[in-house]
Amino acid sequence: MTDLQSIKTRFGIIGNYPVLNRALQKAIQVAPTDISVLVMGESGVGKEFIPKIIHAESRRKHQPYIVVNCGAIPEGTIDSELFGHEKGAFTGATSTRKGYFEVADGGTIFLDEVGELPVQTQVRLLRVLESGEFMKVGSSQVQKTNVRIVAATNVNMLNAINDGRFREDLYYRLNTVQIDMPALRERKGDIHLLFRKFAIDFAEKYRMPELVLTDDAINYLENYPFPGNIRQLRNLVEQMTVVEQERTVNSVKLAEYIPIQTQLPAVIQNGSGRSSNDFNSEREIMYKILFDMRNDLNDLKSLTSELIKNRENSDFSHHEKNLINRVFTPETQVQNPNSMLYFENQNQYQNPIISKTEEEYSDVEDIEIEETKADSLSLQNNERELIVKALEKHKGRRNKAADELGISQRTLYRKIKQYNLED
Repeated sequence: MTDLQSIKTRFGIIGNYPVLNRALQKAIQVAPTDISVLVMGESGVGKEFIPKIIHAESRRKHQPYIVVNCGAIPEGTIDSELFGHEKGAFTGATSTRKGYFEVADGGTIFLDEVGELPVQTQVRLLRVLESGEFMKVGSSQVQKTNVRIVAATNVNMLNAINDGRFREDLYYRLNTVQIDMPALRERKGDIHLLFRKFAIDFAEKYRMPELVLTDDAINYLENYPFPGNIRQLRNLVEQMTVVEQERTVNSVKLAEYIPIQTQLPAVIQNGSGRSSNDFNSEREIMYKILFDMRNDLNDLKSLTSELIKNRENSDFSHHEKNLINRVFTPETQVQNPNSMLYFENQNQYQNPIISKTEEEYSDVEDIEIEETKADSLSLQNNERELIVKALEKHKGRRNKAADELGISQRTLYRKIKQYNLED
């Protein structure tokens, strides 16, 4: 069997990351067989090297090797491209044409971005995988082909199956052996090696001095997430080779090209294809934010009331009295009894809390935000709906539901009692 290092040298693969070595080793092991292989990985990680290695190390290495970018072929013509067509099969079909599966007979076809295939084409491909048979577009004659299929995608296939965009039976036919290519951010030790390789290549190509990284620049690169992976790093080195006059690059200069941005809140997709908090729309997200804000405000009022209780009434200034009476309105005290203040007579709550006259309010700007009964009811209905969804999703496990809703278990228990959601 071919040595791993010789494969790296032959195909120009740089890196010693264990997961990368494992992917290459699997490719070498399955190459002598005719097993279908599915290569998984993000865009730009170098998935195209795997089918090349498999073909070069197989018994088909002297037969055709065809690369098909499934995402670049229009849906209306992809069947014709893959399986061929007869003359007159559709408008513009002026002659009979061979498809890729007919041309590659005895060789290997690499289906890149296989997750983008239309469902109708997936049915035809499944038949080829199962029996080696296909029919040209516009023909009723069955033809045979002997083709090794290697597919690759950056799509989460399980999500695509759940969404009805990819056939489950085709997925398992393609995924006889799965090879995972690691993202560049998972190969921190290889980033500097790749940079040096690209720097040498582009220095030779453009006849310019080679770029050299300082220690802080190396650390900067190793901590950059590289969403575009190796392709992004390659483009970065090429751009800097041409543009930069100074050939020693530090972290400040790198930050001009690839700034590390602060991550903003977003709806993240997990492996099941649903958002982490199972929200169906942006409106539900906004409702949850409003609930959180309301809870925070009530907690703040409760804390303020406790602080006020520890002070004498005479200690309040004229401005503080006005603020207190605006915040602790009768409606607020009814909704949140814990925020009601009491003074010398602890058995009698005072409302308004601090006596006042209309003249005392003359210098206070009216900035109250009123909440109508309809708005309050709408918020409560949506809050109840979110709680029901969370409980159903986690099959009544309140600790999981509370974590998803971003509230404590005690608060969730109170909400369940409030909305009569007892099991």
